[in-house]
Amino acid sequence: MADHQLIVGRLSEVWAPLADEAQAHKMSAYLKDQFDFLGIPAPDRRRAQNGVLAELKTADISDVLNAADLCWAEPQREFHYAATDLLRSNARRLGIEHLDRIESLIRTQSWWDTVDTLAVHVVGRIGRTDRAVGDRMDRWIEDSDLWIARTAILHQLDWKEATDQRRLFAYVRRRCADEEFFIRKALGWALRTYSRTNPEAVRDFAATDAATWSGLTYREATRLLPEPT
Repeated sequence: MADHQLIVGRLSEVWAPLADEAQAHKMSAYLKDQFDFLGIPAPDRRRAQNGVLAELKTADISDVLNAADLCWAEPQREFHYAATDLLRSNARRLGIEHLDRIESLIRTQSWWDTVDTLAVHVVGRIGRTDRAVGDRMDRWIEDSDLWIARTAILHQLDWKEATDQRRLFAYVRRRCADEEFFIRKALGWALRTYSRTNPEAVRDFAATDAATWSGLTYREATRLLPEPT
């Protein structure tokens, strides 16, 4: 595909036989009727879209970002999912200089189903390569947009031993009083995931700080911790 502007038409073409109106209503209801759907289950959608997205594999990264923007502008959620899949598959080619473009996607058409993929597999992937991303995350954790703050909390989710523990714990302390469900859940999720790598650190952190956490954050954070011996 020489022209990234063809992506919407190509996706529409391969998805058309799979669209299901009844399924679309169910999928929309699951996301509180915030988005329209074509009604295509994720496995079928991905199988159909793979050839289209593969045509951008060797495209300039600016064309990849432009294609993602065009998909983001479409009303049906499947296009937004395709954009996140496209960016995830090209994450190794993205750098800190592209974060402004990713940020604009996180701030629009926002819900956990797209934000979390961008946070963990795009922003997080960039951050593993360029630790200067941490400075940006230190600003994002202060943001009034809950999805930007959630991205900062979750961007290290796949880092395991490379996790910046100091930053993770600082983010929990910064947002632990937040009343927003998606922030409280993200804090607990981030700690629970890190507990697979360093359970002692998470247990010690909970021992000193858990009194300031919501019940949701505490339950999520400690779910995998083994009983002390």
